Amino acid sequence: MAISPRVSVVVPALNEAENLPHVFATLPRWVSEVVLVDGNSTDDTVAVARRLRPGLRVVQQSGKGKGDALAAGFAACTGDIIVMIDADGSTDGREIIRFVGALVAGADYAKGSRFASGGGSDDITLCRRLGNFVLSTLVNRLYGTRYTDLCYGYNAFWARHLDVLGLDCDGFEVETLMNIRVAKAGLRVHEIPSHERNRIHGTSNLRAVRDGWRVLKTIVRERAKRTATPVRTPAQAPPAAADQGAA
Repeated sequence: MAISPRVSVVVPALNEAENLPHVFATLPRWVSEVVLVDGNSTDDTVAVARRLRPGLRVVQQSGKGKGDALAAGFAACTGDIIVMIDADGSTDGREIIRFVGALVAGADYAKGSRFASGGGSDDITLCRRLGNFVLSTLVNRLYGTRYTDLCYGYNAFWARHLDVLGLDCDGFEVETLMNIRVAKAGLRVHEIPSHERNRIHGTSNLRAVRDGWRVLKTIVRERAKRTATPVRTPAQAPPAAADQGAA
């Protein structure tokens, strides 16, 4: 597949030196730019990243949390398309072609889903699965969406829509905030089946109850705000779009 847009990949990382060799090895060669957002790591995260990826852009995070890291990374991107992946090895860079393919085919926002047909997870617990289902159902009813996965961290979008996101959160609720705001703005959303893998090394900072509560508060807060434009039901990615992205 010929790729004409410039693609930037944002990787927020905190003490992920052991995982980065695997993560970077999965990134397609045609990716134009990789932006590593370092959350003040105490290991060799930055040194390892620079060694693995010549031309890497490093952003030192001034605040804390994943939401803050992504906001800093997005702001530093120069590509036409921005892709966000995790640094723990749970998201496969080889799937980026599917997200870029959906955007090139007409989507504004390509949203990864572990629960769409063809997706899956090696890592999710019953508690997190149930929480995701309940919160996804709530968002779908409030905003007229048809999301199958609300809290997954693998997404891509055209950089021209960055202002729509207006990230102003710190933690793991960032994916929910993004998904709600693109729906409120009436952007065309395609869900992309994705397979989440186990973290390779280290321990996750995710806490199901704490972060689930933050997600719920985000949903309520966003609902209380006036919608700038009428909500348009985001389109589910048709099988043809997914197949085209994978070609």
